[in-house]
Amino acid sequence: MISILLADDHAIVRTGLKLLINNQKDMKVCWEADNGEEAVRLALEKQPDIVILDLSMPKMNGLVALRKIHDANRDIKIIVLTMHEEKEYIFRVLQAGASSYLLKSHQEDDLIEAIRTVYQGGAYLYPKVTKLLLEDYKDKLNTKTEKMSRLTAREQEVLSYIAKGYTNREIAEELFLSVKTIESHRARIMEKLNLRTRQEMVKFALEYGLLDNL
Repeated sequence: MISILLADDHAIVRTGLKLLINNQKDMKVCWEADNGEEAVRLALEKQPDIVILDLSMPKMNGLVALRKIHDANRDIKIIVLTMHEEKEYIFRVLQAGASSYLLKSHQEDDLIEAIRTVYQGGAYLYPKVTKLLLEDYKDKLNTKTEKMSRLTAREQEVLSYIAKGYTNREIAEELFLSVKTIESHRARIMEKLNLRTRQEMVKFALEYGLLDNL
């Protein structure tokens, strides 16, 4: 039996969802919360298999509650059921640790399928969310490709060494170049990528996988 904590500040919504869920043979709403603070308290105290969580709730919004529950016990799976379909909400919820993002306008079968999928360790996303994630990935990939294309192969190599903590002299020795040449490469890298400090260069190298080049 899948144990479920249902967190929504509207009693009518909770009643309808509870009726739907409890009509299934393999799941049951065991606890209810009408605000974010209560949802966190019950989740950590009762440790349900799944928390179904609304985003708009009093005392503590659902996103904060989600983070608190996920950070405290990652074995508790969280399904966000909300009316918000904006891209910003979706990304923040998934980054915070939710296993599913559903809209209240979806069909009842979607929620039931999401519960079973999430309980088994999977993730359940409706097609629009999947499309948004793919588009975001493509945008980031295109941005990465564009930024990397600004650097020559030698500049990428120099940046890799810089990120690994090599001094200009050490890089020069590794690449059989003069220190002055390395300094010139370094200056061009910072100008092309609009970077100001070594810390920013290290961050860029980590993000774009340049530390794997050596």
